Amino acid sequence: QAVLGAQLVITLVMVSVIQKLSPHYSFAKWLLCRTGLQRYLHPTDDELRSRGGVPKEKPSKGSRHKLANGTGAAAGSGQFHIPRSIEVELETSPVLERDVVHLRYFTEYQWLLDFSVYAGIVYVISELFHYYYPLRQEINLSMVWCLLVVFFALKLLSSLTVLYFQSDESIGERSMVIVACLVYLLVAMVVLIVDERILETGLEDAYASFNASASKFLTEQGLPSSGPASKIVVKFFLALGCGLLGSLFTFPGLRMAKMHWDSLKYCRGNRVLQVLLNLSFVLPFILVILWIRPISRDYLTVRVFQGMHQPLLKPHVFETLRLLLVVFVVVVRFALMPIYLQSYLNLAHDKILDLRKEAGRITNVEFKQKISSIFYYLCVVTLQFAAPLILCLYLTLMYKSLGGFSWAGIFWESGVLQHECAAGDDVEPPNAMSNGEEGDFNILESAQSLQASFSSLKNVGTFFLSFAFITTKWILQVFSTEVYKGFLGFATWWSYFTLFATSSLGIVYQSYFNKT
Repeated sequence: QAVLGAQLVITLVMVSVIQKLSPHYSFAKWLLCRTGLQRYLHPTDDELRSRGGVPKEKPSKGSRHKLANGTGAAAGSGQFHIPRSIEVELETSPVLERDVVHLRYFTEYQWLLDFSVYAGIVYVISELFHYYYPLRQEINLSMVWCLLVVFFALKLLSSLTVLYFQSDESIGERSMVIVACLVYLLVAMVVLIVDERILETGLEDAYASFNASASKFLTEQGLPSSGPASKIVVKFFLALGCGLLGSLFTFPGLRMAKMHWDSLKYCRGNRVLQVLLNLSFVLPFILVILWIRPISRDYLTVRVFQGMHQPLLKPHVFETLRLLLVVFVVVVRFALMPIYLQSYLNLAHDKILDLRKEAGRITNVEFKQKISSIFYYLCVVTLQFAAPLILCLYLTLMYKSLGGFSWAGIFWESGVLQHECAAGDDVEPPNAMSNGEEGDFNILESAQSLQASFSSLKNVGTFFLSFAFITTKWILQVFSTEVYKGFLGFATWWSYFTLFATSSLGIVYQSYFNKT
């Protein structure tokens, strides 16, 4: 009870901190407004007239009368044509808070980043507390925070993807999302039939543990069953979820590739920065191959090289290094985030340079829209950059805690923390549950008591406590460490794989596009 009380205290304190500090301090605002980002300003109409050789129109007598009466719409619009090859120097201005608060998706972007920071603080404090006071058959409340972050990230990625289906002008983008979903669905089906001696997914052990625990739980409640679902059904829905996640990562990955390509172009004279940019791009691929057993685990933890008496790494050290590398990748990406965002803002200047190569004329309104639209979608691009990283990070944190790993494994060996989530080995056998002991549990009798409590409305607290008891017992008994380890491990690996695959596809497209 004391541990649960401490968890509730940590949660309530953080909720109070969010309420008090979020209006005044924001990590999301700091990333956009305190990291030196510069945006391009479009020229004024007078400057465009002077540079384009367009004389200033003199209103006629009739138009003067209309302007005086407020009916001169045509003259008031101020639209005129200028050459596309106009020579105009764009002024720059630092990105300020008053500029970004009105941008599209700024509120969603700020909430996701700030809430992920608060959830990370809760997770770190909880991990430190649980290191000295381990959990005993209780739910880790920090996992609820991590689950909320994952939910918010998926929700925002889904809302960004749905935009392509709401616009009639986004036929190409819509088709690409559908094709990507089908391609990743096919790839996931292939991956799910790969032997686990090659790809370390852990799904076979997870399904066996889940099926045995669920069958045992149902049998104890008087509902004999061989299992809730067959393996092929579970893998089909897994593949379907993988296809949907791949479609959500498609345009964020392509956007990341474009910003990476442009960042390398703008940092051509800085070798150190180029190395860091290329390292941040390649690191997800290293994470992907760390789940391929023959070239990672077997090579580092099983093979004994000539002149050595033991492998390079012990299994628990390998697991911890794999987790720490994920945190390192996310930290490096966020540290380089201002460079990536500045490369995106520089697209306004690049658009004007490309426009000078074209013949013909363009209206002043269209010219200014080409420049201002880049800054208008800054928060959308920032979400496409940050949301996949946050999703990968918090899936990894859940994989670590619920999978029974330890951050201290790099220093000393620590066993699987079975107490952080209930294991099927600790569950009493069916005959022990049916001997009429105190605390017997039958799902039919519990349902009848719930119905009686709810219908009478005499004791609402009893109803919610009984419901919470049933749900908690089911979660702790059925979802064992092996279940979390398998499904969360596969979800984590698939997130890295799709992020790197879409980014690599974008780099291939950029290299081909620039050559042609």
